[in-house]
Amino acid sequence: MDDLRISQALVIPAAELSETFSRASGPGGQNVNKVASKVELRWNLTGSAALSERDRTWLLGRLSASLTASGDLVVKSSLTRDQARNRADARARMADLLRAALRRPRRRIATRPSRGAVERRLTGKKRKGAIKRARTRRPGDE
Repeated sequence: MDDLRISQALVIPAAELSETFSRASGPGGQNVNKVASKVELRWNLTGSAALSERDRTWLLGRLSASLTASGDLVVKSSLTRDQARNRADARARMADLLRAALRRPRRRIATRPSRGAVERRLTGKKRKGAIKRARTRRPGDE
């Protein structure tokens, strides 16, 4: 098994990844009861040497719902009948998951609305209020 490249800065060593195989459910004919094509790829996020402490705390926060009690990130794949393709799929899905989780949002720069935008908003509110006021019934309007 090869190392898993997430980005230029992050590469998960093959020694930290573990794969287990089992029989997959679904179509497969006579093959389904004989071949272990389902792949379960595990990576211990809490004990990994590949991560910096900053990235580890960020990922623990972002992926907390997907982690096991021992801190393992588990990705399963039974997409195809072929074990090799399922292994490649599980590795690609884990890489995509980690890439998405590592992406940090841009900082928002606080800005003030322009005077024209404020005036347009207030005139719109006044117009809506006038429409609603016109809908109300007044005593003697029958």
